[in-house]
Amino acid sequence: MSETTHDAEIVVVGAGPAGLIAALALADAGASVALVAPPAPPVDYRTTALFSNSVEAMDAFGAWATAAPKAAPLKTMRLVDATRRLIRAPEIAFHASELGLEAFGWNIANHDLTAALGDVVAARSDRILRITEAAASTSISEGRVTVTTVSGRRVTARLAVAADGRGSKVREAAGIPVRTWSYPQTALVLNLDHTAPHYDASTEFHTETGPFTLVPLKERQSSLVCIEKPAVAERLAAMEDDALALELERRARSLLGRFKVASPRQTWPMSSLKAETLGRNRTVLVGETGHAFPPITAQGLNLGVRDVVALAAIVRRARGLNEDLGGVAVVDRYASARRADVTTRTIGVDLLNRSLLTDFLPVQLGRALVLQLARDINPIRRFLMKEGLRPQLFESA
Repeated sequence: MSETTHDAEIVVVGAGPAGLIAALALADAGASVALVAPPAPPVDYRTTALFSNSVEAMDAFGAWATAAPKAAPLKTMRLVDATRRLIRAPEIAFHASELGLEAFGWNIANHDLTAALGDVVAARSDRILRITEAAASTSISEGRVTVTTVSGRRVTARLAVAADGRGSKVREAAGIPVRTWSYPQTALVLNLDHTAPHYDASTEFHTETGPFTLVPLKERQSSLVCIEKPAVAERLAAMEDDALALELERRARSLLGRFKVASPRQTWPMSSLKAETLGRNRTVLVGETGHAFPPITAQGLNLGVRDVVALAAIVRRARGLNEDLGGVAVVDRYASARRADVTTRTIGVDLLNRSLLTDFLPVQLGRALVLQLARDINPIRRFLMKEGLRPQLFESA
């Protein structure tokens, strides 16, 4: 057992995309950072759609150039009501060009994103100490946080950034409770080859069981998230490749031609999580450690990137004022800065998901009306596009 002790201003626990981005952004803000997490997990075939403001943030500290060659642009986002209900919403397509943008964002495989970020972290060894071990325990005293790894190495810091996921042990050590809830849904995730081009368009079919979403990858490849009843999702996942491809092509209305399964399948039960606060006891939460919800409207990691951007700005200011980075004032400033954005996104995704599951006519009418207005009234349309990408109402100071 090692008894080596390392000291840093900030310790980040977790090396998924949110943790890696946090380490880079905080190092760019001038802090010395220790990043504690085991080596990269097995290949994750899910993908992440990073909106333009998330890409701008990553580019600011030199992380996007490495990832960009693996990413596909999202120039159009199409919503299709594929339910068979009495009241249906109109089909609507949003185009990035309407906002003067090249693309709303870029879609990238999670394993490619994590690998690219890991390479950039390795190149920043002057500011980031990478400890490739799991954190075994976290203790918090009046002036320090101590993270002990499985081999006994210790890292002490003024501030801990918990990026260790939904079951965060760092969050637990800080005494931050969470509220969790589940949905009668499971997501089937895989990649598809197809014979017709996608023209850089993401298409989200809204069904009675949840979204069926095709997001561009390469020219004739897309990632799929099919949210279904758990028994149906498991049945689909157990199909032979040819039968599954045919069934998915039917559900996609042959929009992209013939399908071919291009990756292993993964299934994920749908649930949500929201922490009581994003900061307490020298600890702040970023990404899914503090908020998590179904993969609808591509809000997940983009919300986590906004966490990191706000935290880095607060840390930069606190260092300039010689404040205690883990002190109550700094931690509370972060929690307050992120409260409105996280709360509204969590509620919004939850309501949208539940609106697909209910047969209650007033809910269906309200949803159809909102999409009708978004299709036909330009100021509303532009407002919704801008808020989806960058929430102006709750920008962090």
